[in-house]
Amino acid sequence: MAAFTFFFFSLLLLQALRFSSSQSFIGVNYGQVADNLPAPEATAKLLQSTSIQKVRLYGADPAIIKALANTGIGIVIGASNGDIPALASDPNAAAQWVRTNVLPFYPASKIVLINVGNEVMISNDQNLINQLLPAMQNVQNALNSASLGGKIKVSTVHAMSVLTQSDPPSSGLFNPSLQGPMKGLLQFLKDNGSPFTINPYPFFAYQSDPRPETLAFCLFQPNAGRVDAGTGIKYMNMFDAQVDAVHSALNAMGFKDVEIVVAETGWPYRGDPNEAGPSVENAKAYNGNLISHLRSMVGTPLMPGKSVDTYIFALYDEDLKPGPSSERAFGLFKPDLTVTYDAGLSKSSQTPSTPATPKTPVTPSPKPKPTSTGWCMPKAGVPDAQLQASLDYACGHGIDCSAIQPGGVCFEPNTVASHAAYAMNLYYQKSEKKPWNCDFSQTATLTSQNPSYSGCTYPGGST
Repeated sequence: MAAFTFFFFSLLLLQALRFSSSQSFIGVNYGQVADNLPAPEATAKLLQSTSIQKVRLYGADPAIIKALANTGIGIVIGASNGDIPALASDPNAAAQWVRTNVLPFYPASKIVLINVGNEVMISNDQNLINQLLPAMQNVQNALNSASLGGKIKVSTVHAMSVLTQSDPPSSGLFNPSLQGPMKGLLQFLKDNGSPFTINPYPFFAYQSDPRPETLAFCLFQPNAGRVDAGTGIKYMNMFDAQVDAVHSALNAMGFKDVEIVVAETGWPYRGDPNEAGPSVENAKAYNGNLISHLRSMVGTPLMPGKSVDTYIFALYDEDLKPGPSSERAFGLFKPDLTVTYDAGLSKSSQTPSTPATPKTPVTPSPKPKPTSTGWCMPKAGVPDAQLQASLDYACGHGIDCSAIQPGGVCFEPNTVASHAAYAMNLYYQKSEKKPWNCDFSQTATLTSQNPSYSGCTYPGGST
């Protein structure tokens, strides 16, 4: 009995560790351009109640870094664009920056990355662009001197506009005018095992193309998909398309193995009347479905089987930011620490709780007549990309997908088809078994054959 008990608890611990590691790619941006933010200590407790594993700061606020000590939460800190000239010209300035902003806190505060500058490459300041790489090199050398080389990485954050071409994803290319400085920067990242950090925003893509089909594509909702003529790959969401465009640009420069990190992405829940897209419904759908997509571990078509480290913008609204109203309405949480909307980040609910359902949640085909068959399964031959879209949609709309997450009873076989079958069927069963809820853009059908297998039970049966 003792041996069984030990085995049982060992299994539980293994599953918990697997799940914890599967969440390590979900982060959040913690901006401070506001006058109403809660104390850092309260924020640290809030973060510990969520499945957020990393926090990105735009600076190196010592109060926040100290508050996150011993929480296990990874911390990204930043040197400002204004710091770059001194860091580039004086190695002692870089050493002092590390002594001030890193050494007093590490390793209790789990600093994992230093971003030198933010979107410098699109600043149109050629001097600053030329100073960026020397500044990064000096910060790296300062870390090496403090025996932290390899433990804390050094990078810089880029806007998507460093790409002059991104559609289709296989054609992704960096702006020719930036390729000189970009090549040196990429060589630095490769040599030091540091990531290329980028800010893809499907929200802005939708604003420039506000068609209903574009909105569904941006929100990970069922849609017809978009075929990349260069590869024949059908993309089912804008996030994957944008990230793969960056991968293609890196490949074209000879740096396909440099890791990509999404430093910012998000969707505002409020905006001005002339802004296309901001709403609680859309923000909840984008962030909830994004988190579900990351948890599925499917990756992107060009980088399958691995979720890209992704920092969602943002933890709180920043009420002092200039610009349109949407700039001040990205917060996942309010200053009183309550949720703005539930994107599925609490530890008590590992899948998003009912992100907004579009007016037509699945592409309707003529409603089939009710039948006594009881399980909803994918049709044969449906591509993984379409199944992944259905999986993301189902898990993002109020069903419990923990069974197909790492350690779950239905996680194996770890394939998109198997996970999608479980999620699509569970969505159908939870939708009062209406036949038209087993459609998923005409990729699913009802069957009388029970798909359950060795320990994995599919709910269903006669309707």
